[in-house]
Amino acid sequence: RRLFFDTHALVCLLEENGFTTQQSEVIVSALVKIMDNNLDMVYKDMVTKVQQEIALQQVMSHIGGVKKDMIILEKSEFSALRSENEKIKLELQQIKKQVMDEITKVRADNKLNLNLEKSRVKELHAQQDRALTQTDRKIDTEVADLKTMLESHKLDNIKYLAGSVFTCLTVALGFYRLWI
Repeated sequence: RRLFFDTHALVCLLEENGFTTQQSEVIVSALVKIMDNNLDMVYKDMVTKVQQEIALQQVMSHIGGVKKDMIILEKSEFSALRSENEKIKLELQQIKKQVMDEITKVRADNKLNLNLEKSRVKELHAQQDRALTQTDRKIDTEVADLKTMLESHKLDNIKYLAGSVFTCLTVALGFYRLWI
């Protein structure tokens, strides 16, 4: 293993700062052991380039397998979606046909009801026209009867008036003869 510092220079530095040679060597020895342990721990977590390439190849093969699985799954899902879509289209066409049949039935029923209502209204209108015509005839008959009655009363009034005038003339002539 390589050390990245000069151990002899560190021993000399420690001696200059008041440590004995034996103390300095023990401290440097402890530092070397600590560094070795730390490096062992670091190297334990590290991989070599060969190991890294092997791991990369394994990951790439797993990714390739996953891609194949995804493509197969996608194709199967796509075909499942396509068949589901076809089923939905068929159901939609059936529902559309049912709706169109129902619309045709409703239109036919409405047309029939409209024609029945129209004929009922025509019949009612004809009845009202007949009743109106009868009422007009009755009114015309009553008016004619009233005119006839008025004419007869008029003639009676003229007769009575003429009789009254002649009676008055007779009385006036009678008084005239009496006075003259």
